[in-house]
This record gives sequence, structure tokens and C-alpha cells, in this order.
Amino acid sequence: MAHGCNVGMTPVIGGAKALRRDRLSHVDQTYLRLATYKAANATLIDAQAGIGLAQVWGGGLVASVDGMRFVVPTATIHARPNPKYFGRGRGATWLNMLNDQASGLGGMVVASTPRDSLYVLDVLYDRDGGKRPEMIVTDTASYSDIVYGLLTLAGFSYAPQLADLPDQKLWRIDPRAEYGPLQQIARGRIALDKVERHWDDICRVIASIHTGAVRAHDVIRMLSRDGRPTPLGDVIAHYGRIPKTPHILRMADEPDYRREIKAQSNLQEGRHALARRIFHGKRGHLYQRYHEGMEDQLGALGLVLNVVVLFNTRYMDAAVTQLRAQGFDVRDEDVARLSPFIHAHVNMLGRYSFALPELPGGLRPLGDPGDVHDDDIGG
Repeated sequence: MAHGCNVGMTPVIGGAKALRRDRLSHVDQTYLRLATYKAANATLIDAQAGIGLAQVWGGGLVASVDGMRFVVPTATIHARPNPKYFGRGRGATWLNMLNDQASGLGGMVVASTPRDSLYVLDVLYDRDGGKRPEMIVTDTASYSDIVYGLLTLAGFSYAPQLADLPDQKLWRIDPRAEYGPLQQIARGRIALDKVERHWDDICRVIASIHTGAVRAHDVIRMLSRDGRPTPLGDVIAHYGRIPKTPHILRMADEPDYRREIKAQSNLQEGRHALARRIFHGKRGHLYQRYHEGMEDQLGALGLVLNVVVLFNTRYMDAAVTQLRAQGFDVRDEDVARLSPFIHAHVNMLGRYSFALPELPGGLRPLGDPGDVHDDDIGG
């Protein structure tokens, strides 16, 4: 809580012997690190997947990867300038992954100068737990044709949100084919002969990433130098344009496909809004100087986010179940739109209590919206 809320130790000290400052400092230095956060997150992800309401939201096979920006006021080589997000300051990006059941599957901290697309594959291959996603949603900043090719070769269905969709170019294999109304926009040519000549090298690259022999962002940097792809990078980009073309057509023609992508993107934005609410101390700035410290603190934030989401989902699931048992007409389409990122009931200010309540039934009693308490009157 101290790290996830960015408030330091003082608000969590007291109430039990285990919550002395020296004890908390010992636990912090000995046990709290990225590996232990990952293990704890794996348990939370499994618990979330077992709730009926989360299963209504999705099957855990759709995930999105997006970056959350943090100003870093301290002098460090791990923060970079980016006037779009930090003005005259410097900052870092927490590139995190979320599945369609609202569970955070992991993340990594990167400097804010490079494009997010360099690190998408690294985040996917370093998830904390849960099912392996099949469909990956990103924004335009995390997209490139090389990334499209690598994700497709790795077995993912990639669905980026492309800017200026009407201006996108479609790609064809046969230059003599007739595409009717799409003849003019299908002006790109995919060179299959190049792909065939370099196929062995392509397989070695993706196998090296899949086995962890090399990091994906190092591979992508080597495949694109000075903003221009190398010959092998150009071939992988050509391969990526094969699935990219039907993706563009589906985006233009299938409203359900667009809604699925937009819904996952909105889910990610909801998580980031909750993260801003939780990470409220010190004006929401990240003061860690070292990369390990940044990852540890934002790993704590990811853990707290998953705890809040799990709490909300369990109680919302219990409320839906009770309403249906009482004869209310609770429609599935309305339940599917419920958000686990609500936080009006979560007080972030003041001191924090860790006293365990007596809950013989496992959950707190659900409130009746018809009840009016004295505390509710006048404010």
C-alpha cells in the first residue's frame, strides 16, 4: 500500500506489532521485489478468472497493451524527455497488459523516448499468469509492420487501432488480380519471393524470442536502424502486411469487430484512471532513481490494482446474484457493461487500517439501495 499509493510508510504504520517502521523496512528490503509481486499477481489472476461475472466479461483470451506515463522529477538515466507527456520534465512509461477479465497480466518500465512498439512482445512473453492471450489490442504508438509480422509469427492475432484508417494502404500478393472497388487502395505489393528466401532467418529470429534467448526489443532495434528497416526487417514487415490487410478490411466493414477492439481499449483506459487515483501521493510523480526501484514500485501498483479489481468483482458478482434471486430482471447485456474499476467507495486519504473483520459468510453484508443512513443526509 505504501508503494502502490506512493505515500510512504507513515500512513500504514501502527495497529499491530508487524506494522512497526523497522519491521516494514525489513519486509520491504527482503521480500518485496518484482518476482514476489508476479507470484502474488498469478494468484489474483486465477481468482478473478473463477468469478462468474468476470467470465461474462470475457474468456481471458483478449488482452491489450498500453503505456501509462509518469513524471520522474529526480535525476536519473532511466527517464527521458517527452514534451507531449511531461512538458519540460522527464518521465518513464509503465507499459502494462490487461486481459478482458480486467486482470493486469504484467508490465515493464521503459524510458519514454522510444516507441512502445519496441517492447510489446517483451510484455507479452513476461506475463505474471493467466491464460496466454490470443488477440492483442494496442494503440497506434505500439504498432509497426515489423511488430505486426513478429506477433503473427509468434501465434498472436494482432488488432491495433490504426490512425487515419481511410488513408491506410491495402496490400496484394498478385499484381494482376482484380479487386473491383478496392483496386485503387490495394496498391501495395507483398514480395513473397523475399519472404521465401529469408524464411529460415525469420524462423530463427522468432524462435530466439520465443525461447527467451534474446529480448524482443533488442531484435526490433536491430531490424530497424535509423528509422529504416534492414533487409531482414523489411521482409518481416512484408509478412506482417499479409494479416494487416484483412484487419483493415474488418475494421472498416465489421461493427462488432470494432466494438470488441474499442471495448478492450476502454477497459485499459479505465484501469489507468483507477491507477491514477490510487497512485495519488507526491502528486502522482515517480521518485525512484533506479530502474529496479521503478519496477518494484509500479509492480506494487499493479498488485494493488488487481486487489481492488478482485474485491469489486466479487461484490458486484454477489450483488447481481442476489438481485436475480430476488426476482429482478438483470439482463446479461447490462451485466457485461459493468466496470470493475469503480472507486467512489475506496478512500485513498488518511491512515490505513489492516484489521481483519469478522466475516462468517465470507463477504460483508450487501447494502440495500433503499436504506438511508444519517451519514447520507446533507452530504
